[in-house]
Amino acid sequence: MKRQKRRHRRHLLKSMLGTSVAGLLMPVKHALGMDEKRLSFYHTHTGRKLDVTFARGDKFIDSALKEVNGFLSDFRTGDATEIDPELLNLMYDIRKSLGSKGRFEVISAYRSPKTNEMLRGRSSGVAKNSQHLKGKAIDVRLDDVELPKLRDAALAQKRGGVGYYAKSNFVHIDTGRVRRW
Repeated sequence: MKRQKRRHRRHLLKSMLGTSVAGLLMPVKHALGMDEKRLSFYHTHTGRKLDVTFARGDKFIDSALKEVNGFLSDFRTGDATEIDPELLNLMYDIRKSLGSKGRFEVISAYRSPKTNEMLRGRSSGVAKNSQHLKGKAIDVRLDDVELPKLRDAALAQKRGGVGYYAKSNFVHIDTGRVRRW
């Protein structure tokens, strides 16, 4: 009987040790609770695509942000600016809240002053001090979500401006003050 108890105790200790070692061998991101934040884009005007991990946990990845800055540059002039990383976080959270794995279809992101003025001349709906000029706004669709659901999810975040353009088939999302139109 004692021999059987010792064998059982040895087996239990080996199992516990194995579990501990497995925990140490887990990928570091899971062990530290650092989820990768990834977004996928398709630019409707250039036909370009970008799939990028822009952050791990709360740490932004500089090289990924530079890639995003280039991708979301003014497609008319080629000018670029730093896109607000919080805009990416907001988009990530919106998509996550919808249970979406879809790709954001980009209509407009950064706008140079020249492009913004040109668009203001064509439409009364373009703001003189647009958040697009600051790299804090994007006009998008989400390819696997209906537009009204995207709008509602963006509004629910209460983290910036949300414009709904049903006729033009996009939602404006920005990290400026909370407002809607």
